[in-house]
Amino acid sequence: MAAVPVLTAAAHISVRGVVQGVGFRPFVYQLAVKHGLRGWVCNTSGEVLIEIEGEDAGVARFLEELRSSPPPRASVECVTVTSHAPAGYHGFEIRPSLAREGVYQLLSPDIATCTACLQEVLDPADRRYRYPFTNCTSCGPRFTIIEDIPYDRPLTTMRRFTMCPDCRREYEDPLDRRFHAQPNACPVCGPRLSLTDRHGNPVDCPDPITRTAGLLRDGKIVAVKGLGGFLLACDATSQTAVMELRARKRRPSKPLALMTASLEEAERYCYVNQTEKELLASPASPIVLLARKEESAIAPAVAPGLRQLGVMLPYTPLHHLLLRESGRPLVMTSGNLSEEPIARDNDEALRRLGGIADYFLMHNRDIYARYDDSVTMVERKTPQLVRRARGYAPYPIHLGYRSRQILGCGAEEKSTFCLTRDDHAFLSQHIGDLENAETLDVYTAAIALYRRLFRIQPEIIAHDLHPEYLSTKYARELAAADSGLTLVPVQHHHAHIASCLVDNEINGPVIGVAFDGTGYGADGALWGGEFLLADRGHFTRRGHLEYLPLPGGALAIRKPYRTALGYLLALHGTLDTGLPGLQGISSREIDIIRRQISGRLNCPLTSSCGRLFDAVAALLDVRGEIDYEAQAAVELEALAGAAARETGHYPFGVDERDGGHTVRLADLLAAVVSDLRRHTDRAVMAARFHNTVARIINNLCQLISESTGIRRVALSGGVFQNRLLLRRATGLLEEHGFEVFTHCRVPCNDGGIALGQVAVASFSPGENTN
Repeated sequence: MAAVPVLTAAAHISVRGVVQGVGFRPFVYQLAVKHGLRGWVCNTSGEVLIEIEGEDAGVARFLEELRSSPPPRASVECVTVTSHAPAGYHGFEIRPSLAREGVYQLLSPDIATCTACLQEVLDPADRRYRYPFTNCTSCGPRFTIIEDIPYDRPLTTMRRFTMCPDCRREYEDPLDRRFHAQPNACPVCGPRLSLTDRHGNPVDCPDPITRTAGLLRDGKIVAVKGLGGFLLACDATSQTAVMELRARKRRPSKPLALMTASLEEAERYCYVNQTEKELLASPASPIVLLARKEESAIAPAVAPGLRQLGVMLPYTPLHHLLLRESGRPLVMTSGNLSEEPIARDNDEALRRLGGIADYFLMHNRDIYARYDDSVTMVERKTPQLVRRARGYAPYPIHLGYRSRQILGCGAEEKSTFCLTRDDHAFLSQHIGDLENAETLDVYTAAIALYRRLFRIQPEIIAHDLHPEYLSTKYARELAAADSGLTLVPVQHHHAHIASCLVDNEINGPVIGVAFDGTGYGADGALWGGEFLLADRGHFTRRGHLEYLPLPGGALAIRKPYRTALGYLLALHGTLDTGLPGLQGISSREIDIIRRQISGRLNCPLTSSCGRLFDAVAALLDVRGEIDYEAQAAVELEALAGAAARETGHYPFGVDERDGGHTVRLADLLAAVVSDLRRHTDRAVMAARFHNTVARIINNLCQLISESTGIRRVALSGGVFQNRLLLRRATGLLEEHGFEVFTHCRVPCNDGGIALGQVAVASFSPGENTN
């Protein structure tokens, strides 16, 4: 019998991060066996605990590889090692999970299908051949099925499925890649697909995927249940099918997302650079905004008037099989009407989507957390999130400081919330526009889930200044019910800049350029073209676009021609109704707008850059009325792309008073009108306008820098989703010696507001509700 090596080292190890549900315990087991160590590993509600003992060299190598070579989907944040006397273990074992009160763990987002699982799904000799719910510890559902921690099968929606002997052997074998893969299943014991018509009547067919693929080829619309809810699918090459989907979904113009079977297929329709390829094929598998090829076979109605397509690759076995069998790209858009929450449950989908889909491809694995697809773009070789959801949430943003427990309630559009604990900010997935009771119910349920999963009891509630936002009302109701809570109102544009600072792990001070549609200003006006001197806790307004009227308020946002009329009347007093974008407007409506402006009747003032884009888009006859948020600006950017080499720009003025700067726009709009009268090419005009806004940003930043010495600029707000403007503004600023910070991990739009709110609230006294 071989002698047992003398134990010379022993250590107790705590590992924090995303280390559960990603194959971490079998990795530790195999690492310990490899180095001849004894002891144990187990999950707890807050960490992975390890005890090892063995020879010095083996322990050292174990610790080095633990830190340097974790499993692909793990993210190790902290490894704490404590030496102690050997206990004399006789082997290495994986112990049952331990639940601990009050502690929390980081949770993995859902992960796209890995190569090994896909190979099994496509292998006729494999027992999981064509099984649409194949997964392992490197891929599959995570956040969408978790009800509580620790992450074990009884606390997920997989608890109703009892594993067959073969799956149980995999699940219990530390050397198998499915060891403790909580969603582990196979055709014998796991979830199953079903196909129904729009009334819920079963469609008799031997293979629901094959039948669904045929329906899609025939031009039908199918609601497909995915990871976090239902997607509406149709043939992306059929103009008829896409237009029918638009009509039923009541989405006349807003671009629809595509799914292609492979990266090679995506390259047939779009130009894809190396960073975009990596992003498409990443475990997060987001929608990526790609430049469309002119000869693309994609139906024009998928993204009317735009030069980009939102493309994603299959991220579940079901998608892989469906795309392969369909033999064509598919529209895969959120299963909802307008900006409602995505439909989650089977009965709910039949009720809410029965007027849209012809058929429903469903399954019987319940979804616990609704989860939309994430949307990204790549600028200067850097991915930037436009919508943060599947594949990213609920992974935290690191604050760079320890925070109290705070709830940031977010804004109204592109609603998210944020909860903080320690140095983590848990920014929620995209929920939708918070404008009705149904969305509010989803929002409050998601907050309750995050509070439970991460064991957070907020002490501070941060909210937007706007008194009519449902998120503001929710914050005040929470505070009214608990006198121990502190309310912190946070100005909208300061939250934008604070979000950018946290995203870049800096504090400031910076010159913050916050350009968006509208946000409630500290003076009660509608801000949106702001230059702030800001850090995470404080801001001073140092400049803005001049205040101009919005005749009809929200009506002018939906009808940009009203904004154009209001701006021209306010700045010049006269109108040329023969201009292309102003033709067809009745004299009665013009008279009403004149009276609104002169009498300040339902005619709020705004400094919004987003509304300036609307006004110019309307004047150029790009878009006089919109079907979705920022449509006029999006189409104006697309038009400008046709004259990308244009270097001209329009004049503008800057007034200074009491250390603040106001950008005057009369000369700019007069020059636009002059170009229109000369019949200047509209693409050239659109490009000149973008160049002008970039110059406004650069000039104001220079003026503020001269008086403050600050050379760092943070760009935030939804206007900076405009890639042409972002590129030109960043280029000008860097050319003049500024260090420029933009968003990466969180959206620059209102989807990032909640993160900024909690950052500001960390440094603000607020108002106690006692």
